[in-house]
Amino acid sequence: MTATGAEALTAELKIRSVETMGVMAPLRYSLGTSAAVVSEAPLLLVDLHTDAGLTGRAYLFCYQPSGAAAIAAVLHEAVALVAQRRVAPAAVSAFLNRRYALLGVTGVVRMALSALDIALWDVLSVALGQPLATLLGGEVQPIRCYNSCGLGLMGADATAAEAVKLLQGGFSGVKLRLGYPTLEEDLAVTRAVRKAVPDTVVIPADYNQALTVAEAIGRGRALEEEGIYWLEEPIRHDDWRGNAAIARALQVPLQLGENLNGPEAMADALAADACDYVMPDVNRIGGVTGWMQAAGLAAAHGIALSSHLVPEISVQLLAATPTRHWLEYVDWMDAVLAEPMKIAGGYAHPLPGPGLGLAWDQRKVARLKPL
Repeated sequence: MTATGAEALTAELKIRSVETMGVMAPLRYSLGTSAAVVSEAPLLLVDLHTDAGLTGRAYLFCYQPSGAAAIAAVLHEAVALVAQRRVAPAAVSAFLNRRYALLGVTGVVRMALSALDIALWDVLSVALGQPLATLLGGEVQPIRCYNSCGLGLMGADATAAEAVKLLQGGFSGVKLRLGYPTLEEDLAVTRAVRKAVPDTVVIPADYNQALTVAEAIGRGRALEEEGIYWLEEPIRHDDWRGNAAIARALQVPLQLGENLNGPEAMADALAADACDYVMPDVNRIGGVTGWMQAAGLAAAHGIALSSHLVPEISVQLLAATPTRHWLEYVDWMDAVLAEPMKIAGGYAHPLPGPGLGLAWDQRKVARLKPL
């Protein structure tokens, strides 16, 4: 397509309407963290329709069933506000962030606007016949990944056995959830997993904000002797001072980012030296537009950037991220997608086709519990 042809096509690409569907996707491996036990994933599927007849897609992990309904309500309202506007993601994002400023662009609102932004970028790249990674200036390529399914708080023997199973899909790492009542239990589980898997396998450890600063330093010093790859969210994620103290005290890298609300929060975290690594969630950082702003901040600070969940979308974004690090993989969307993501040799492969390559298998969706 010529530049003139592309300009003419995108000029006619205008937002028309949105459809959403909430479903509960069963987890093959239950996920027990220090905060909760998850056996089903509440997902919101998003189809954004344009006047040109093209559809952009996105999806969100909504944490709670009620989250899907609340996010969908805001998303439908937001699309009504921008109906008949051109598909110009950055401009739409700026307009809606301003429009929702008094309510607050956080939580449910942030996730709704992120979903819309993702769908806008998807349909724009579909219209131009390019994968999203290419449109963003990257190159479509496999991305190094670790398996983040399961490995919850279930004791040393069960966790070690599950870690071995999780590596069978072609992964080079597994994420370990910690936060047992005692350090001794954390160490026993970590040692059991380390012994059960090859030495080349990386093992990030996630506390899901379970500790105090003093506890995090004490447990972190013990765990870094066991070869964990990073220490993730040991304390409240937005305690910049506390996280900075932990990062200074430990040799193992401190990982933060899944709860960062927009690129502004990442700027605050990096300015405070609150972490060694960052891992934004595309649904919370502001969609594709917010991600690319966050990726620029990480690159400017020389900080390695990984992803949080949403692997089918994140794989495209990491391909356009200068300091890309690891993709966090979960298989939850296998219950929805016509063609699930492929993993081989420790790398995640982007879905084929233009845009994000997302396509719902309606027969699979019909078998899931609706929200």
